Order: sequence, then C-alpha cells, then structure tokens
Amino acid sequence: MNSIMLALRQVRYENSAFWRNPAAAFFTIVFPLMFMVIFNLIFGSQEVTDESGNTYNLSTFYVPGIMVFAVVGATYTNVAMGISFARDGGLLKRMRGTPLPSWSYLAGKIVHSVLLTVLLVIIVAGAGWLAFDVDLPTTKLPSVLLTLAIAAATFCTLGLAVTSIIPNADAAPAIVNASILPLLFISDVFIPLDDAPVWLTTLADVFPVRHMALAMHSAFNPFEAGAGFEWAHLLVMAAWLVAGALFTIRFFRWEPRR
Repeated sequence: MNSIMLALRQVRYENSAFWRNPAAAFFTIVFPLMFMVIFNLIFGSQEVTDESGNTYNLSTFYVPGIMVFAVVGATYTNVAMGISFARDGGLLKRMRGTPLPSWSYLAGKIVHSVLLTVLLVIIVAGAGWLAFDVDLPTTKLPSVLLTLAIAAATFCTLGLAVTSIIPNADAAPAIVNASILPLLFISDVFIPLDDAPVWLTTLADVFPVRHMALAMHSAFNPFEAGAGFEWAHLLVMAAWLVAGALFTIRFFRWEPRR
C-alpha cells in the first residue's frame, strides 16, 4: 500500500476518533456556535459605521469573526493538542517503528483538521445566514476560499510548530490557549477594534490572526466592491506559514522530553 493510501486511512482513523470523543466534538463544533449566538443576541442589532460612512449591523462583523475563531480552533488548537498528547503518550515514538511513514501520519492529522474547517465554515455561514440574516459573500467566493485555504495551512503549520515548545501533555492546554486567546481578543475577532490604541493594533498586525480576520471582514462587508482579494493580508499569513514550516522542520520532536 502506497504512502498516499496510508495517509487517507489515517484521515479516516482521525475522523472516527474525533467523533467518538464527545468532549472534543463539543468544544470544536458547538463552542463557535455558542459564541456566535451569544454575541449576536447581545450586540448583533447594534449598528456601526465604517470609514466610508456606511452603516451595518454588528451581525455582519460577528459571523466572519466567529468563522475565524472556528478555523483557528479546528486547525491550530486541534493539531497542537493532538500532537502534544500523542507525543507525551509515546504514540509518536511507537508510530515511527511501524510501516506508516511519518509524513502520512502528520498528513492524516492535518487533512482531518482541514475537513473540520470546511464543516465549521459551512455551519457558521449557514447559521449566520438563516438566524441573523447576514448576506453571504457569493460574489467574492474565490477570495474567501483562498483566504480560508491559506489560513488553514498557516494555522495547521503553526500548531505543529508550537508543539516544539510544549514540554508535556499537562502543559499543552495552558500553552496553546495562552498563545492564541489573547490574539483572538485583539484581532477583530470578538471585539471591533476601531477605537483601540494604535500600539494595540500595531501589535496585532504582527500576527496572522488579525490578517485572516480583516480579510474575512472585507469579504463579508456588503459595501466593499471588487473581488475581495486582500493580498497584503494573505502575504502576511503566507509568511507565517513559511516561518512555521521552517521552525517545525528544525525543532519538531517525536519523543517526549525527559
């Protein structure tokens, strides 16, 4: 059996293991929907005015924002936590002694995370359209798909990279959440930062979360013309993708730290 078929079998295994774990499915699938409902019920009816003087409801902000949150959870958090627990339990070390190629194992986890991303994007977009009357960016669909593809690749890679600084499974939740939750709050995901201090937005601009959020907000903004391709934001995410890949190649560990 060739490596590609083994990778596909690993994807099927990862998918089965995920759906048989109710806690993982709840936090990955239900959590974003809970946040979207809460934020929209509390703030969704409020109106905001953009720099061009156009007015729209905050629901148009929260649907793409929660979409970003869902993608980050399905890729960065899912990959980082899964690899950390597998390594600390000795699974990665034992796996390298089997006929399964190392890249097939990692590809199985990454492809599974990407499939979760696709599912979550469809669920969040559909819920936003049905429940909160948010127009879907059908005319900007190519730009949305490109943004999601680059973002998923970037955050999967960064999820692998961050495992290099996680000492053990007990520390994984703290390190993963501490590295991503603050960025979600300063990156136009949960809170509009139109009136935020310059230093805060400058700090957020360094990291890929804000660039994905801005690209998605641009796509969902009904007053923005054009195809919706935000090349500057995509370039920053691509730079983090390359940096994360190089860091992973250099420092990724298959065995637990003793």
